[in-house]
This record gives sequence, C-alpha cells and structure tokens, in this order.
Amino acid sequence: QLVESGGGLVQAGGSLRLSCAASERTFSRVTITWFRQAPGKEREFVAAITWIGGSIDYADSVKGRLTISRDNAKNTVYLQMNRLKPEDTALYYCAQTNKDYPPPRKELEYANWGQGTQVTVSS
Repeated sequence: QLVESGGGLVQAGGSLRLSCAASERTFSRVTITWFRQAPGKEREFVAAITWIGGSIDYADSVKGRLTISRDNAKNTVYLQMNRLKPEDTALYYCAQTNKDYPPPRKELEYANWGQGTQVTVSS
C-alpha cells in the first residue's frame, strides 16, 4: 500500500514536499515513481527513483525544479518541488514497479498506486 501526503495550495514560485510512504514489504527492491494528472489531461510521468537510488529520471518539464529522493529506513520516497508554476497544478500519485533500470515511464508498468495528493499552484 502506498500513501501520499504533503500536497496543498501554494503560490507560484513556492515549494512543497510530497511524501510517498509504503509498507516495508512493498518498499523493498522496487522503483517508485511520481505521476500527475491535471484536470482534463492524461496522467503523465514526473520522476522515478530505482530501489537502490542509483538511477533517477525526470520529465523534462520538471528538471531543475523537482527532486526525487528516498529514505529506505523510513520506507518513504520524497518529491521536493521548488519554483512551482501554475502548470504544476495536478493530482500527484506515487506508484511502484518491480522493474529497475531504466525506470519505466508508462502507467501500465505500475501495478500498485496511491490515492493521490492534490497540488494547486496559484498565479
């Protein structure tokens, strides 16, 4: 089971940190990926981190502003979001896959999803 938290309302240029907490059984040896879905749009890949943290991948639209990391001791993956833009407004989901490198970007590769956390960036 994956549980996201940390979403909220923030002004453009602000920051948020999202968390994705998993059970120990879920977390070991998996890639965790953040996706997002804006109203009226398809869900899209944001960032991924493989189980040993050795490989990280970002969508071009978030490179340099968002940072993904994981704390294996806490079974948690974080998404630090800086210099947020109104176009970052979306429901953010974390998902897991047993595939390692390269971390997949397609939704179909992910069997386990969280319920999502809303991020709203005002202009």
